[in-house]
Amino acid sequence: MAELLRKTFERAVKLLAAKPRSVAELRERLLRGRNTDEEVVETVISRLREYGYLNDEHFAFCYASYKVKQKPVGRRRLERDLKLKKVENSVANEALEMVYAETSEEQLIDEAIAKRLRIRGKPKNRAEAKSLFDHLLRRGFAFELVSDRVRSLVSTDYTED
Repeated sequence: MAELLRKTFERAVKLLAAKPRSVAELRERLLRGRNTDEEVVETVISRLREYGYLNDEHFAFCYASYKVKQKPVGRRRLERDLKLKKVENSVANEALEMVYAETSEEQLIDEAIAKRLRIRGKPKNRAEAKSLFDHLLRRGFAFELVSDRVRSLVSTDYTED
């Protein structure tokens, strides 16, 4: 049992060294391994929490902050990403509140639009406006916010395509 605990602990540390993970993600990865059981995995996880190596609140905030700084993304996209990382909804929402308190979603969508305009220029027709609209939705911004920003950006006097 002691040998199994040691090996599972070493595996957990290697997994965390490779990249940060949520508690649920790490638990799932450790249980996939052979020669382990739930009791050993739970012991390892509680010890890692004790040492401060495993903290979902810190993980969620750091992950969301990094993503927002890397590329302007909306709240919906980050919510989905954190859900895929198996972070609890309450923890994810708290982290997102802190991240979007630092940089508002409105500011981020303006950055995303500015970058897109530098690359492709202002939309000249309905198809280009729809392309920008779809791009912003994929980045995770709220429909209403995207709609307002795109509508204020494009004039309705362009030719129909």
